[in-house]
Amino acid sequence: MWGFQNNDFAKLLATSLFCVAIAVTLNASPAHALRAGSWSWPLAGAHTISRGYEAPSVFYGAGHRGIDLVAEEGAEVLAPADGVVHFVGTVVDRELISLDHGQFLSTFEPVTSTLTEGDRVTRGQVIGTLTTSTHCTCLHMGARQGKDYLSPLAMLASIPAAVLLPWD
Repeated sequence: MWGFQNNDFAKLLATSLFCVAIAVTLNASPAHALRAGSWSWPLAGAHTISRGYEAPSVFYGAGHRGIDLVAEEGAEVLAPADGVVHFVGTVVDRELISLDHGQFLSTFEPVTSTLTEGDRVTRGQVIGTLTTSTHCTCLHMGARQGKDYLSPLAMLASIPAAVLLPWD
């Protein structure tokens, strides 16, 4: 009907959908791709994600603007990259810290920190400790570029780049 042979259309459609799914999952854009994979994990040891990133359909809409990493209360939280402390304090009922990494901002909650705004941090430096949360026994990690939230998984170093392989 369309002039495609040997399921070429199905292959093309599957490849296109796969690329779109990756772009949506990573919230990829050329600006994000410049630094993708450059952050380290904010917790030592194994990394278990209890809840993933869920982009809101509209700016103020429902979603989960970050990932939740399973961790014990009192766990040391580490800077994922060099940066400057952007904010330390309480938002609603949770203590949090955010770091400015240039074009990206990382956030961590619930975290108690002795750092103050303007302090410089280096990758792997302890920036605080995980405190009690009513949300879960986890560390919530968020990432933003300007006002746009993105999945922190796109920034973490241990996520391998996706490679499309030939069909044959």
